[in-house]
This record gives sequence, C-alpha cells and structure tokens, in this order.
Amino acid sequence: MAMTARQRGMLSCQRCHLLCRQAPGAIACPRCGSLLHSRKPNSIARTWALVVAALILYIPANILPITHTAALGSVQSDTIMSGVIYFIQSGSWPIALIIFIASVFVPLLKLVILISLLLSIQCRSQKRPLDRTRLYRLIETIGRWSMLDIFVVTILVALVHLGSLADITAGPGALYFGAVVVVTMFAAETFDARLIWDTLEECNDRSD
Repeated sequence: MAMTARQRGMLSCQRCHLLCRQAPGAIACPRCGSLLHSRKPNSIARTWALVVAALILYIPANILPITHTAALGSVQSDTIMSGVIYFIQSGSWPIALIIFIASVFVPLLKLVILISLLLSIQCRSQKRPLDRTRLYRLIETIGRWSMLDIFVVTILVALVHLGSLADITAGPGALYFGAVVVVTMFAAETFDARLIWDTLEECNDRSD
C-alpha cells in the first residue's frame, strides 16, 4: 500500500487544502493561517453530539404544525406529512413526492448514514471504505436541499397575506425543521471521512 501524506509528515489544511510539511512548532497554515490538524479534533464525539441533537429535533419538526392557514374565518394547521397527504389527495403527486423526499426522507437518510459511518469507525470496520466515503460525499451534496420546505413556507408567508380573507403564518414546526437541517449540515462538516481509512491503514501497518 502506498504511503499516505500523514506517514510522510504532511498535513492538509482544512480551509485552503494546502499540503504542508509538519514541522516542530508549526501549527498554522502558511497560506491562510488556519490551524493545522492531522484529523479534525474530537470529530467522533462532536458528530455524535450533533446527530443526537438532530434526532431529538426531528420529532417536533414532524409533529408540530409547519404552517397555520387562516381563510374566511377558519384556521387550519398543517404538519409536513399532512401537507404531503393534501397534495396526494388533490392529485399533485409530483409536488407531494418532492416535499416528502426533501423534507422527510433526506434528513432521516442523512442521520442514518452518519450513524452507520460513526458505528463503523468505532467498531474499526475495514469493509468497503470506498463505498462509505461515497456515502459521506452524498450526504454532503444533498444536505442543503432539505431546506426546500422552509423555502416554500417563506414564499407562502410573503405572498399570501389578504387580511381577513386569507393569511399564512409559519408554525413552530418550521423552526424545528430548520434546526434539524442546520444541525445535520454541521454534523456532516465535523465528521472526518479520513477516519474511515485510518483503520485500514493501521491494519496494513501491523501486517507489515
């Protein structure tokens, strides 16, 4: 197995990605000034904390109403799933599918993938490291699209404001849902995918 940059005494800056030679007393990147670390500090513990927080926030995000609609004196409160059901019943399957995937499936998928990656590292698994790295890249890419439901609520609140005839306001579920998306994005950022390969590298070193 080819030598890694860390084995050669090199460190990659997490901000500008400059490859720096590790030297005594040199703790900052010479190009951007960021602190240099071989791996993200406390990556596993910080990611676990954020994942658990996102799981807790995920419950009220789906239980509490995301919008309150007042029309002709009546008020209707809708959660994410009730909105999906409404679009299905009205025949708007594509819209219902988009909202379900972006607002329910994607956040839950990100949490499941992050948990599986964390457990695989802590169990020192050597299985399919390339596939696990690709999964991590996937959640990094799709994470921002989970905000679709919040964008829709924001547009509706801004556009539908007809006094006593109709009015739409954001519910508490929107706040929790936005928090879930942000926390999962931070969790993906704090996770260090290089840890996936460290176990494989250590096993190869022992076998040599």
